[in-house]
Amino acid sequence: MSESVIETNFNFPKQTNFYKGKVRDVYNVGNELMVMIVSDRISAYDQVLPVGIPYKGQVLNQIAAKFLDATADIVPNWKTAVPDPMVTIGHKCEPYAIEMIVRGYLTGSSWRSYKKGSRSICGVAISDGMKEHQKFASPILTPTTKAEQGEHDEDISREEIISRGIISEEEYVQLEKYSLALFERGTEIASEKGLILVDTKYEFGKKDGKIYLIDEIHTPDSSRYFYADGYAERFAKNENQKQLSKEFVREWLAEHGFQGLEGQSLPEITEEFASQISERYIELYEKIIGEKFVKADINNVYERIEGNIIGYLGNL
Repeated sequence: MSESVIETNFNFPKQTNFYKGKVRDVYNVGNELMVMIVSDRISAYDQVLPVGIPYKGQVLNQIAAKFLDATADIVPNWKTAVPDPMVTIGHKCEPYAIEMIVRGYLTGSSWRSYKKGSRSICGVAISDGMKEHQKFASPILTPTTKAEQGEHDEDISREEIISRGIISEEEYVQLEKYSLALFERGTEIASEKGLILVDTKYEFGKKDGKIYLIDEIHTPDSSRYFYADGYAERFAKNENQKQLSKEFVREWLAEHGFQGLEGQSLPEITEEFASQISERYIELYEKIIGEKFVKADINNVYERIEGNIIGYLGNL
């Protein structure tokens, strides 16, 4: 769709590097700053879909910015400014090579492994007799490696991370503490909105010897939410939970014969379905944040983004 930001190709003053992720375009400016543009691309099953979703980038960027502010007392984060609805600028950190995934419930990939007989996730023991969508006695940490583009993240245990020297034990213990505290805060905020924070991922980096929370936090792309109302009844009846995440996109793709497996082709994504996805993301924003979503002007959106970034950098 013409009003969607599919990719960017800017050249900012003092720009030193550019990286295109699945969803984010990242520009390094000098040695200190990182400019992150959250595009309207959408990925599922490790594939970037060939259409843009209007306002998706704005939704993700603004949710992440609000949660970074709401958790800054727990751990320092990389954000210094949001000069545009789709842009965050902040500290350039050296990222750790793992993602910290916190799970409060047995669902998704953890349930699929459990159903096949596994009683351990990333070295964490799981009790017998659990049901899908059941709450763990306390949240568990199941880290993964950070894959290069086009590759899959892989589960890894705490012991492997430390023994392989990926992260020192002292720093890993600190990341664990930060992750669980962030999850607790996210759970409290979600509860106030009638939601359950089911699972999520956190990424951390380091700058000048200091650990920072980086990237997004508690967005529907990085997290899974259940509606609290009716959770217990649905669980008792072994019914699917009402979810607030981009799981509906994965489900649609699976129904149309695509789960990222070899030999499968992406189905055509119509403009109508892209609009439906856009509406769902706006609904996600309003439920998670508890505020009306205000659509930014997307006429000349690329010029708007570039102008806002250059204007901010010029005032430094």
